[in-house]
Amino acid sequence: VQPPEKPLQAEEWNKLREGFQLPEIFEEVMLNSMIRCNSPIDVAKSLLTDLAKRDGDIAYNVLVKYLTLCVQQGQVSEIRDVYDIMKARFKSLESGAYSLLIKGLSNSDQWRLALTLLEEVKKVMIPSRTCYESCIKAASHHQEMKLAFELYKEMLAKDVVPTLDVLQSFFNFSRGMKGAELQKELFGVLLYLRENQIYPHKTFMRSIKLWFESIPGENWRGHLTNIKDSGQCPVCKRQLEDSSLTEEEYSNLSERIIRDVIHGADTFRKTSPKEFEAFQTFVENRLPFDIVIDGLNVSHIKSRRMQCENLFDAINYLAKENARLLVLGRKHMLVNSSNWKREIMKEMQNKADFFFAENISEDDAFLLYATLRSGKHCRFVTRDFLRDHKACLSDSLTRHLFRKWQRGHQIAFSSSAEGRSINFSSIFSQQPALRYDCVVQTTGDTWHIPYKDVFEEKYSYEVPRKWLCIQQK
Repeated sequence: VQPPEKPLQAEEWNKLREGFQLPEIFEEVMLNSMIRCNSPIDVAKSLLTDLAKRDGDIAYNVLVKYLTLCVQQGQVSEIRDVYDIMKARFKSLESGAYSLLIKGLSNSDQWRLALTLLEEVKKVMIPSRTCYESCIKAASHHQEMKLAFELYKEMLAKDVVPTLDVLQSFFNFSRGMKGAELQKELFGVLLYLRENQIYPHKTFMRSIKLWFESIPGENWRGHLTNIKDSGQCPVCKRQLEDSSLTEEEYSNLSERIIRDVIHGADTFRKTSPKEFEAFQTFVENRLPFDIVIDGLNVSHIKSRRMQCENLFDAINYLAKENARLLVLGRKHMLVNSSNWKREIMKEMQNKADFFFAENISEDDAFLLYATLRSGKHCRFVTRDFLRDHKACLSDSLTRHLFRKWQRGHQIAFSSSAEGRSINFSSIFSQQPALRYDCVVQTTGDTWHIPYKDVFEEKYSYEVPRKWLCIQQK
């Protein structure tokens, strides 16, 4: 449907409606088209006026579509009007309408009304990321940084994950502002990047650099650099944090993971205590392993090949240096099928120990248990990022140790585009593993921030080789 270019009279709308195949959804289809073409608001308004005269009211979903067009164009007074109509006519609104209203109002001088709406949303549900971030940006834009950070903390407390965009906005809006409290909050954002192993992209990194350099009277200077293999920063000559865990850190971490993650309430949702006990006995009788492999995960690396061939390639690659391998498999792999050939399975079992779990089992607990029980040298292979287990570790120090251990022990893999080969590398970096830890870090008068050239929404195994060094002169 091509929307008209100017407002129409009732009879003109009628004519268009009658010529439409499904007159009952005419308004919705027409409004969708207006949103797509970004039609003038008075054209859409004339359609709603006609509808109200004809039916006596306007359906909820039609109002939401009109609201979308108003928000798209920043028509604040119209957004206010729609809000008043909706409030008067409907007991409650769903999250989509709230998001639109909050987004539309927060970009205007009526931004405080968006905060009122956010409070309304909280009474019935956890506000969406968009709702929170619209309000945070509005508060920051109006230099109300204390309010912006309160909303940010509330968002984190409700497990709503912020986008890099909103984190970057904190640094952009705080440029040149003085205040110990504000500085503490922004350092907190940098520590959030550290704890969650997030690498800012180049424009975000620049915002951080400019903010530091704009703090009145503090004399921070930022330089882009590459860290030496030894872990020394060429700019400030400081040594970055070591990537390996001390014996004490390792034993604390392994105790915590075995207690909270493996024996926590979580594990037995997808596996039985009996099966897990059998696995523990199996492992204890065969310790230590050098590499533990998530067999099912690895078998899916190349979709066009048989799963058993993918796994076979991986085992051949990893068994090269007489490494002791444990493969976590599933019972269905033992049934001869198009993906699992019995003779290939037999050959693999000559090169590695296999444990076959029930088909519904959760591998991660098995993977972590066997790796940790094997000792500090043992590594594990999976493409999963094990995000769920971080949540079971209640304090940030243990979470940090878990991620640090993971960075040094997880082997990631990717298949080469052209050939049949699979490339393996330590999760972060080329072999050998980096001696320094690749996360945001500070010594008080220096900050080191690893960054990527481009924005990546998804977690990436590739370690950044570029760093921002900021020091206070």
